[in-house]
Amino acid sequence: MPNKLTRTHVLLFIATFITTLLAGAMMNGVIPWEHPEKIYLGLPFSLTLLFILLTHEMSHYFMSHKHNVPATLPYFIPAPSIIGTFGAVIKMQPPIPDRRSLIDIGASGPIGGFIIAVIACVVGLQLSEVKPSGEIQEGISFGSSILFNFLSGIILKVDPDKYDVLLHPVAFAGWIGLLVTSLNLLPIGQLDGGHIVYALFGEKHSWISRGMIPVLVILGIVFWSGWLVWAVIMIFLGYRHPPVVYPYIQLDRKRKIVGWIAFAIFVLTFTPAPVKGV
Repeated sequence: MPNKLTRTHVLLFIATFITTLLAGAMMNGVIPWEHPEKIYLGLPFSLTLLFILLTHEMSHYFMSHKHNVPATLPYFIPAPSIIGTFGAVIKMQPPIPDRRSLIDIGASGPIGGFIIAVIACVVGLQLSEVKPSGEIQEGISFGSSILFNFLSGIILKVDPDKYDVLLHPVAFAGWIGLLVTSLNLLPIGQLDGGHIVYALFGEKHSWISRGMIPVLVILGIVFWSGWLVWAVIMIFLGYRHPPVVYPYIQLDRKRKIVGWIAFAIFVLTFTPAPVKGV
């Protein structure tokens, strides 16, 4: 069984590398089946995005094993999409011993991936092109978070109302990394944000998680229809969180701070309308 699982992980990673490589090449205007010799142009996007996802999942993995919670290596998910992947996941075997281990495991992934995503944004924005607003007529317009707006402002030094930014593939991978971070930190169910909420507030998690469903519906109506899909997914997956084995073990001050840092990251990276239109 271990060898079979290892082969599965490797094959999925290779497949995701290929699909993200092709996606990155097409971002550079390369049609892979017409110019296969130029597929290498997709490497900056592919390697950056895979590194962000790998850092996120391996942070969960190592922290799980530190607390003796069985966990698999990451399963990368290839996809025929604009970014070439649906992300990556690991499987943990509950129960989680206590709230200390829960917040360590839940917060480690988003914080690790966030750090790499910010570095990618800083590097990629310096390589991006700035054009007068309205000059870029084709393509998809992407929304922005508080943090990405801040980074764009200090690095590019332009008025976002007067200029459009043609993101370098590394910056786009960083943008995706910030988006993935915020999605994982949604305080619902057994998402990373749900783990953190349960660790901080215990059984109050159920009320917070349940209350987020109508919030997603409102966001879907007002900003981006994709939030409606997320609401349905969360209803299907469930908003409850399994109890820890030793609920009486309290969080120390350091772990409480880590939990609130994670939610600060959620606020900074949350993008109300990730895709604005074509």
